[in-house]
Amino acid sequence: MTLIFPLLSLFIWLPMIGGIVLLTLKDKNQENLSRGLALVIALISLGLCIPLIYGFDSGTAVMQWREQVPWIASLGIQYALGVDGFSVPLIVLTCFMTLLVVLASMVSVKDRINQYLSAFLIMQGLMCGAFVALDAILFYTFWEAMLVPMFLIIGMWGGKNRIYATIKFFLYTFLGSVLLLIAIIYLNITARKMGLNDDQVFNILAFHDLPLTLIEQKWLFIAFLIAFAVKIPMFPVHTWLPDAHVEAPTGGSVILAAILLKMGGYGFLRFILPITPDASFAFATGIIGLSLIAIVYIALVTLVQTDMKKLIAYSSISHMGFVTLGLFIVFGILLSSKDSSSAVIGIDGAMVQMISHGFVSAALFLCVGVLYDRMHTRQIKDFGGVVNTMPAFGAFFMLFALANVGMPGTSGFVGEFLVILGAFKAQFWIAVLAGTTLILGAGYTLWMVKRVIFGSVASVAVGTLKDLNLVEIMMFVLLGLAVLWLGLWPAPLLELMHASSNHLIEQLMQSKL
Repeated sequence: MTLIFPLLSLFIWLPMIGGIVLLTLKDKNQENLSRGLALVIALISLGLCIPLIYGFDSGTAVMQWREQVPWIASLGIQYALGVDGFSVPLIVLTCFMTLLVVLASMVSVKDRINQYLSAFLIMQGLMCGAFVALDAILFYTFWEAMLVPMFLIIGMWGGKNRIYATIKFFLYTFLGSVLLLIAIIYLNITARKMGLNDDQVFNILAFHDLPLTLIEQKWLFIAFLIAFAVKIPMFPVHTWLPDAHVEAPTGGSVILAAILLKMGGYGFLRFILPITPDASFAFATGIIGLSLIAIVYIALVTLVQTDMKKLIAYSSISHMGFVTLGLFIVFGILLSSKDSSSAVIGIDGAMVQMISHGFVSAALFLCVGVLYDRMHTRQIKDFGGVVNTMPAFGAFFMLFALANVGMPGTSGFVGEFLVILGAFKAQFWIAVLAGTTLILGAGYTLWMVKRVIFGSVASVAVGTLKDLNLVEIMMFVLLGLAVLWLGLWPAPLLELMHASSNHLIEQLMQSKL
């Protein structure tokens, strides 16, 4: 049994227990207590990130802050937790975004506030659990359970078509989850045949070292791919996302874009690439092709959107295409140069893109939420000249729009630059196609900004808009600092995950055949 100070368990159980406590605060006169308690829990969770980061040794790829106790001993299932350079940034992002959602709810949510905040806190614990789980069944439990609060958030606080959106969201993700479970069970059977100890037969790290034939790897790759591609989401299993975003309340859109989509990318890093390296190499060209379709084609689809939320949703799909592109151009770089130091740029770019997309997409959805709370419409044609009545909001919106375009000095530039640079090392034409997103992204983003923010006041409703309140300013200042920090000084993030990225490249270079 391995057990140190249970810091990782605190990330899981503190918000979940807090969420359950919130459900007991049902009285109308307890709403402020609900908000205060949720805010305290979110702040403590974010505060726990300080010892997590400062106690983390970025010079090694070994799992740290390990916890392990038997869970279902008769089946070899363990409550096993640990973090590496990929997990830590995603945990910090999760805690940061939950704090922003709690702040946003202070002014935007009036109905069943205790249940609303409870759903987000419980989901925070489940998402952190997925990022730290080292037992495959434990990971799967968190992976599945996090669907429930998001299902409720969209279904209870969503728009008029929320039932359609929730069912579509659930069906897509559930199909992928079934295949994920089948793949885990197969790996468990293989581990038992190899004579692994009972406490290792569901261990994800042990799965990395299992000898698998190419046929086995290909079938496992396909099962994992469908499960994780739906979450990212990749083309062509992306159609659930715009509907979910449009119908979700603002907080739901923030967590969906900033965290839940990253579960797919994390699945590639933790399962697909290290467990099936030979199959990943065999299918790399196809994944790169699908990634480029997402980047280019979905960007073209984004150009014709008239609903701000749907435009940002499609933009998310296009930008997340850089994540899978970065992960799989690694094989092109290794094939052309055999240089692991050059290949690591793809992994680094994918991770930075995930973190940056979390900041930028959350900021843009919160901006749309601010406008919707005041005007009750998301149609671009209903706005115009917002900067005349909301100058502070206009400044923040412009900053986040430029980050979405990939403006140097913002976080949006760093991840895309690293991936495009890696693509140049693999094949020139891949870099050219990926680079079109800089043009298309500027097209749809600045088109939206021009019509919403600038120009003369378009209507009486726009003319009576009130600028940001104190809570909204706090949210946007925090996000603005995050976007600029990662854009101007990405070194701490790159150093944090450097050893883990190098270790993954070493795993990809070692064939299991």
